[in-house]
Amino acid sequence: QVQLVESGGGLVQPGGSLRLSCVASGIIFLPNAMGWYRQAPGKQRELVATFTGAGNTNYADSMKGRFTISRDNAKNTVYLQMNSLKPEDTAVYYCNLVQRGSVSWGRGTQVTVSS
Repeated sequence: QVQLVESGGGLVQPGGSLRLSCVASGIIFLPNAMGWYRQAPGKQRELVATFTGAGNTNYADSMKGRFTISRDNAKNTVYLQMNSLKPEDTAVYYCNLVQRGSVSWGRGTQVTVSS
């Protein structure tokens, strides 16, 4: 079994920055696909940024240039640096891991962008 624990969310003013972290524990295989999705109230969950199984990065268009995903395989951790945050970035951010056909989700961390 895999557990994903997100951290780093919070309240930030427009234009501010946050760094999210997600630590995976349990049986972790490499390569895997690991990344971030988000869900705003009343909306469907959407891709934010992810590493593919081949090690490439994939960003949603609205996040390109503002968000940066990185990972530390030795720590089974993926990060999301979010800059120039906007009110429309307000959502619950979920960590996702896909390995050997299995999909795991974290419980999410709330990000609120408001003045």
